[in-house]
Amino acid sequence: MKKVILLLVAFAATLCAGAQNVVQWRFDRTGVYRETGLLKSWPADGPQLLWHYDGLGEGHSSLAVSSSGKSYITGMTDGKGYIYAFDATGKLLNKKEYGREWGESYNGTRGTVTPDNGKLYLISGYGDIICLDEADLSIVWKKNMLSDFGGSNIRWGICESPLIVDDKLIASPGGAKNNIVALNKNTGELVWSCEGNGELSAYCSPIYVGDRQAPQIVTMMEKHIIGVDVATGKKLWSYEHINQHGVHPNVPVYADNMLLCTSGYGKGSVMLRLTDGGRNVEKVWESQQLDSRLGAMVKIGNYAYGSGDRNRYWFCVDWNTGELKYKENSLGIGNIISADGMLYCYAEKGDVALVNVNPEKFDIVGKFPVTLGTDQHWAHPVAHKGVLYVRHGNTLMAYKIKS
Repeated sequence: MKKVILLLVAFAATLCAGAQNVVQWRFDRTGVYRETGLLKSWPADGPQLLWHYDGLGEGHSSLAVSSSGKSYITGMTDGKGYIYAFDATGKLLNKKEYGREWGESYNGTRGTVTPDNGKLYLISGYGDIICLDEADLSIVWKKNMLSDFGGSNIRWGICESPLIVDDKLIASPGGAKNNIVALNKNTGELVWSCEGNGELSAYCSPIYVGDRQAPQIVTMMEKHIIGVDVATGKKLWSYEHINQHGVHPNVPVYADNMLLCTSGYGKGSVMLRLTDGGRNVEKVWESQQLDSRLGAMVKIGNYAYGSGDRNRYWFCVDWNTGELKYKENSLGIGNIISADGMLYCYAEKGDVALVNVNPEKFDIVGKFPVTLGTDQHWAHPVAHKGVLYVRHGNTLMAYKIKS
């Protein structure tokens, strides 16, 4: 019996290690990376640049890493979208075109690739949902959120990273009938469709909440935050959340039976508590100060960290009460991830800062400017196996952040 238990523990540890080696949008959509042994300070000129690649084309998508150890990122050249495969040293292993990409405003790729069990999934700015074979980047199947599911494109192009839950791929076409859909991840066939509230999609990538009596998909649409039964597609609840442009790019942060939903353009944040086993929600607190536009939030301990939009500060708030712990504007606003007790803040003006996790102050312990690349500093950084990956337009950079 003891031998069986040890084997089961070893097997579970192997599965856990494999899961940690897969990086999708914001690692597992939380933005909190399970790295250890990282540097707690940087040299004056920043961490060592290990390598960079300058031929990605236009884009704002982040890096993804599959269980094979290969890294994937997308970019646009001459109106066409390409997926790039790299090894850990920055060597380009493969590059394939997958179709038309967004060239109408803030040009380039948007959503990040989702790796899963030998396949790669992505959604283009024009709503193509694409499954590729990781072995050779060939297209296995393709659907379109607009033509196949009656969706309408939005002002700055579809921006969504597909969510995989078991054998389902979840996406948000925003159609009147097919508002949120689940597709068979292997074939692309429709599993279920949810009418939702019939609203447009809102640049948000969905999350899976599986620890309630009613396991569900949660996302933000044009005017509402919505929860959908993962098995059937039935709408469980919705909560009104409206801003000036119907733009809600930040993935909701879920923990402790609560959902932190954050938007810019004058709206701010609302904390919701799931009730009735996940079939309903109630408001816990709200804050107009905490108004991240596209920089997202991270939860560490009993606190949430992020930056604002019109409120041009970096913030820390109490997760349970919304009490403001600090606001600081010594670094331009931007996006945020966390790893090994540190915050990594990538400002829209091009600085990357290393910040201690400290609910009392915004404690910068290292900073460097990103001097390579093009266009906006919007792509979220990635921490993986002691390396910080920063994408700036057509350039991908890899920095050593572990001694």
